[in-house]
Amino acid sequence: MINELQILEQDAVKVDFTKYEVKFKALADQKRLQIMYELTQRGNTCVCDLTEIVDMPQSKLSYHLKILLDAGLIHRETRGTWSYYELNSLEVNNLLSSELCCIFRSNEAKSNGCC
Repeated sequence: MINELQILEQDAVKVDFTKYEVKFKALADQKRLQIMYELTQRGNTCVCDLTEIVDMPQSKLSYHLKILLDAGLIHRETRGTWSYYELNSLEVNNLLSSELCCIFRSNEAKSNGCC
């Protein structure tokens, strides 16, 4: 009976960290952090505008956006032929400390006393 309980306790503690690994790998890049910061400042932004904002060719920008999108850190909305990106604030807030999270919070959220 005790052995069965120990096995059940061990199984209950198992956590799949794969999704967190993907998210933190996505965060571990200066260009992607810059993209996230710009999305925080500008809100829903067209990829055509982001290329100029982050001074990056669209092919490289698309690579970084895909990594952020796959990690669930941003959202994409397609309007016609253009894609618009927005920070997934809920996911970012769940991952980051309050100190770092303030960097990626909108001024409106900061004014509400979150930082």
